[in-house]
Formats: sequence, structure tokens, C-alpha cells
Amino acid sequence: MNETLLKAAALIVPLVIAIVFHEVAHGLAARALGDKTAQEMNRLSLNPLRHVDPIGTVVLPGFLALASLPVFGWAKPVPVNGNRLRSPRRDMMLVAAAGPGMNLVMGVVGAVLLGLLLATVNNTQELGPVMGFVALNLFNFILINIFLALFNLLPIPPFDGSHILQGMLPERAAAAYGSMHRYGFLLVIGLIVVLPQLIPGFNPVGALIGKPVEWLTGLYLDLAQAVSGR
Repeated sequence: MNETLLKAAALIVPLVIAIVFHEVAHGLAARALGDKTAQEMNRLSLNPLRHVDPIGTVVLPGFLALASLPVFGWAKPVPVNGNRLRSPRRDMMLVAAAGPGMNLVMGVVGAVLLGLLLATVNNTQELGPVMGFVALNLFNFILINIFLALFNLLPIPPFDGSHILQGMLPERAAAAYGSMHRYGFLLVIGLIVVLPQLIPGFNPVGALIGKPVEWLTGLYLDLAQAVSGR
């Protein structure tokens, strides 16, 4: 039981950090582009309590991890008022892209920290239980940030990719596409959890981002290895 809880913690802690930075990046981008809504509502804080959704950030990811299902989650979205942006259609695309972009940067930070940690020992067996737990958190932090970045770029409402695609569509098509956001949660649960359980081999998310996640993870781990001096 203790080992299971440690494994769950080593997933939830990196996930919370990754999601918080993801959301704050949206707010910072919006502020830079003219919308100070997130700042006015004090949502640019890195305090997890201002962003954590008890179900989406803790309970659901923990349950999915323990059930060996694909792990995903969400935080309370940082408020963005498109009408306050200088160029609403273009700027909403930039605001949407800021979250995944931040996750890719945080993955680099995790790789550097993991490399620095590994540089202190000759092999991973020398880390001990505490540093081993830290190393596991850093490895998961790298993987989670890469996954969140690519996962959120999928053009499925309400993911960031859907806002980017919406900004690229003609206005009439964009409006019709935007109306799908009200069904976003059901679409996500259906595609990621329900249908893969009902249809053997059905894994659209894995098919779309599995290889890119694997490729980027390899690059980030190569960076960690380079930092470690091995």
C-alpha cells in the first residue's frame, strides 16, 4: 500500500506543478496581449490552491493512475476575456499556445534537475529511498509536461488545440466549432476512458501523440544524461 501511495504521489505532485504553470502561462500571455482579467482576479499566483480543482487535479488523476488508465487532469481555468485582447482571434491562439509552450519549457527544467541529481552518484542504486523518490518525481515531471503539452494541442474542445484551430478557421466555421466546447468534457471522457474500454485497440490519443511523446521524452532524457556528464 505504501509503495502504491508513493507511486501515486510521484504522479500527482508533478501533475499539480505542471498544471499550475500551464494555467499561469495562459494568464501571463493574456496580460501581455491586453487582457488583465487573470491578474485582477489574482490568478497569476503559483499557489496551487488558487488553481487546483479537487476532482480534476487530484482525485481523477490519482484514480486513473491506480487503475492503470491514461492519466490526465485539469485545473480551474485561468479566466481570459477575449474582448479585452488587442486582436481577439490572433491573440486567443497565442494565449492557448502559451500553456503547452510552458509545459515544454518546464520539461527542460525537469531534465536539467534530473541530470544534476544523477551527477551526484555513480548509479541510480546509490540514490537511496528519498533521492530515489525525488528522481522518480523528476522523471514523471518530464513525461507529464511533455504529455500535457501535446495532449492539450489536440484539436478537441476544450483543449488549447481547439482554440488554436478555431482561430485559424473562417469566422462562420469558427463559431460552429466553438459551440462544441459545451460538450468538451463528455468528448474527452468518451475518447480517452470509455471507448478504449469498450473497443479493444481503440486509442485515438495514443495513436496521435504516442510517437511524438516517445520521441520528445528521448530528447529530454538525452539532455538529462548530458547534464549528468555520462
